[in-house]
This record gives sequence, structure tokens and C-alpha cells, in this order.
Amino acid sequence: MTTLGTGVLRIRDWLRDHPLALDGALALAVYVAMVVGSFADPGAHHGPTFGTRVPAAGSVVLMALGALALVWRRRRPMAVLAATGVLAVVELVTADPPAPVVMSTVIALYTVAARTDRPTTWRVGLLTMAVLTAAAMFFGAAPWYSQENLGIFAWTGMAGAAGDAVRSRRAFVDAIRERAERAERTREEEARRRVAEERLRIARDLHDVVAHHIALVNVQAGVAAHVMDRRPDQAKEALAHVREASRSALNELRATVGLLRQSGDPTAPTEPAPGLAVLDELVETVRRAGLPVEVACAAKDGPPLPAAVDLAAYRVIQEALTNVRKHAGTGAKAEISVVRVGNTVEIMVLDNGRGTAGGGSDPAGGGHGLLGMRERVTALGGTLTAGPRYGGGFRVHAILPLKARAQEPDQPDAAGRTGEHA
Repeated sequence: MTTLGTGVLRIRDWLRDHPLALDGALALAVYVAMVVGSFADPGAHHGPTFGTRVPAAGSVVLMALGALALVWRRRRPMAVLAATGVLAVVELVTADPPAPVVMSTVIALYTVAARTDRPTTWRVGLLTMAVLTAAAMFFGAAPWYSQENLGIFAWTGMAGAAGDAVRSRRAFVDAIRERAERAERTREEEARRRVAEERLRIARDLHDVVAHHIALVNVQAGVAAHVMDRRPDQAKEALAHVREASRSALNELRATVGLLRQSGDPTAPTEPAPGLAVLDELVETVRRAGLPVEVACAAKDGPPLPAAVDLAAYRVIQEALTNVRKHAGTGAKAEISVVRVGNTVEIMVLDNGRGTAGGGSDPAGGGHGLLGMRERVTALGGTLTAGPRYGGGFRVHAILPLKARAQEPDQPDAAGRTGEHA
């Protein structure tokens, strides 16, 4: 079933990329239908009979021309409708009983209705219905109220109505898609704006704390150095002020940075910054939580990674595994790959989950995990992409340069350019 579905999707995508081929196939099908229908005699005594008449050569030519015109129905819908309408009128006037050339006009009218606005559909549709029905009533041998004439009226009317319905449906779907894209852009912009505002506020707090207390420390240290030999008691007092100012600065820095911590984080971590050296411990923790994880880490071989790159790689894997645990659903498993490629390190985290009702794996799910990963990676000059996998699951792919470089101030925010998926 998966192979069949993939084949159908490929055929649909190919036809969408080659509309002329689709219209050519439609034209051929319409021509075959018209030719087959031309062998039916609608005027038999006991109802329509098949195989009792043969279409004239002129009718065959008109049917071929009408079908051929449909190849260009998307490019020139009005011209194709006019051409097929003229061919249908000629057939209705000259042949008795006429061949179903009007079928090509019905397809052309549907195309016009599906690709124009409603007022144009009404005007063109009513004109087409009136001309074809009048030609059939006034020039045909059957009575004006015969079912063949009423059939022409009904088929042209249904073609216009069906095309208008398809056009309305497409406009509705396009409006919903545009609204969803606009909401997603607004949500991402709001998240970036809040992050920027919070960074600015924390930067101001840190500046005030550091500038004030460092200035005090500098003054008191200068006083202590000046009177150290002549007045040691005053030097001790100045050093006491230095110690007090330093303690106050540390306390305020701790309080400011503590705003960035989660409620469950330790207040004063003493262990070194994590890296790929402790990746096995992270993976084991996730496995104990019930998520199977497979690891292929070749980056440990060779020289050690720079501290910033090592930390960023660890944090990307940590956040990706956290998202898998939260959003991949039951029965999911994850795969981690870390390899050196030239002067870069590539990190890949895959999962085969189907997601939960909340859809939390989606980048637009409302959290800042993926946004934080992108900012961490782009700050080192790398790139990160994240999005659903074909066939289900989610993929996070990060490329980090071994020689990390800070993002230039005048460059646009790379977080908005990486990891974006249609």
C-alpha cells in the first residue's frame, strides 16, 4: 500500500508540473467519448440505439478539432470556449442528428468557470447555454422540446455550476492556507520579539550590576594601594569594602541569571559544562525513561571539539530528545548520529513517532525549544534545519563549524532562515 500510494503521489506531482500533458490526455479521452457517442441514434422508435448510424466525415473532423482545442484550455480558456462553441454550432446546424461535438464546449465552459470570477461565469455561461440550445431547437429535425435539446441546456448549465464551485473551493482553501501562514509568521515574530526584549532587559540589568560594583571595587582597590604602606588600617578598611562590593555583585549576578533558569534547575551548578563526553549518560537517562535510542557518534575520535561547539552539540541533542519524549507518542524510537565532515560536525536526530494530539513536535507549536536551538547554532556560525520526515516522524539536522565564529551584527537573524519548511 505504501508503494502504491507513493506512486500515485509521484504521478500527481508530475501531472501538476506538466499541465499540458494532462490536458492532452483529457482531450484524447473527450475525442474518444465523442466518437463513440456519435454511433448512437437518439431518434429511434424505441429510444436511443447504438450502432445504427455512422458519423459523417465532417462530424469526425469537427470532433477532432474540438478535442484538439482543449489542449490549450488552461492557457486561453476564453478562446478555447469560443472555438469549441463555434464548432458545436456548426455541427448542430449542418448534421441531423448531430454528433456530440458540444461535449468539448461543456469542458471548455467548465474551465472558464473554474478560472474566472463569478460574474464572468454567469455572463459567459448564459450566453453559451442560449446559443447552443437555440441552435439545437431551431435547426434540428426533432421537436424543440426534445430531450436532446434539453440535455444540451442541462449539461452546459451543470458545467458552469461545477466550475464555479471548484473555483470557490480553491479560493476558500487558499484563504485558509494564507491565514495559517500569516498566523505562523506572526507567532514566530512575537516569539523573537519577546526573546529580544528579555535579552535586552537582562543585558541592562547585568550592565548596571557589573558597572556599579566594578567601579566601587576599582575605587576602593586604588585607595588600598595608595595607603597600604602609610596607613594599613585604612587599607584594610578599603579591602573590606572591596570584598563587600564583590559579594554584592556576585549575589546580584546570581539573582539576575537565576531568572533564566527553570524551576527544577540547580541554583548553583558546580560541574563543568556538558559535552559529547557525557552523551552516553544523557542517552542512558532517556532510555530509562522508556525511549529506545540508537547512537552513532564518530566525533569522539580525533582531537577534542572546541568547548563552545561541544556544548552546542550536546544541547541540540538534549533538546531534540526532549521533544521526542514529549511529542513523538508511544512506540517511538530515536536515532542519533554525530560525525565530523571536514571542518564541521554534523548532528542528526531522527524519530519515527506519529505525534500527539497537541502536535508539539511542530516548530510552530508555541514553545521556544527549536528557536533556542537555532539561535545557539547560528551564534557559532552553523545551520540547523528541523521538520517532519517523509513517511512520519521528525528530523533535526545541525551543522557546526569546528572553528566557531560569532554572527556578524549586521547580518539578519539566521534563525529565521534555517529550519524553515513548507
